[in-house]
Amino acid sequence: MRCVARLIEVTDPEDPAVDDFRDLTTADRRPDRPGGRGLVIGEGRLVVERLLDSPYPLRGLLGERRRLDALADSLEHLDVPAYVVTPDVLAKIVGFHLNRGVLAVADRPPEPDPVRLIESSRRLAVLEGVVDHENLGAMFRNAAGLGLDGVLLGKGCSDPLYRRSVRVSMGHVLRVPFARLNEWPRDLELLGAAGFRVAALAPRPDAVPVGRAGLSRGRVAVLLGSEGPGLSEGALRAADLTVGIPMARGVDSLNVAASAAIVFHAMSEESLG
Repeated sequence: MRCVARLIEVTDPEDPAVDDFRDLTTADRRPDRPGGRGLVIGEGRLVVERLLDSPYPLRGLLGERRRLDALADSLEHLDVPAYVVTPDVLAKIVGFHLNRGVLAVADRPPEPDPVRLIESSRRLAVLEGVVDHENLGAMFRNAAGLGLDGVLLGKGCSDPLYRRSVRVSMGHVLRVPFARLNEWPRDLELLGAAGFRVAALAPRPDAVPVGRAGLSRGRVAVLLGSEGPGLSEGALRAADLTVGIPMARGVDSLNVAASAAIVFHAMSEESLG
């Protein structure tokens, strides 16, 4: 017998079976918020497919029948519940009208060891103080598209598995390995010990233009700072060099996600060939 997700019709929005998906706009009840249940939520067919194809342990799905039918091939061999609801019931459960019509929820696996991620990588992004979830999600999408091996999260970064970050990344945050550096900026020494050249992105007059910094050669980690103040002095001192993106007169910098895309491309020029 072919194993597929179990389709279960739900007509009562208060049914406790769908509690994993409930009230996603209410900060103190969201399952993907700090202090919540620590769940990973994917919205929309494409992101749900990437969640199904990820190592994250799936708990179930919730969606309109036509949206779940469109996922039929991906739901083969999955022994999880797939709750079928009308658009009205779906909106009452999650707390807003969901145009994408389908959600999936998964447990979080244990966070990776940063030392192992560093040892297995050649190109890394290291983030400090990136709090905007949309920027964070966009940076993970950039990292996936431009061939980075992983992302290290330093002091003050938001949760990349927050629902909005997962959505903006188009689910790519689920495929790019990431780990946290808990002793900041001291843990940056792990990169140097592993043979990485550490480049800090900052709009400074003495910065090496990113196109001339040789970021595609050898093992390279690029430090990117918060949307406002940028990198801390401690992070800048830990870097081997400072790189910058040449800008037109009157403009000092780009949005951090746009800057990341430029730098990640420079890091990956040889491999993308």
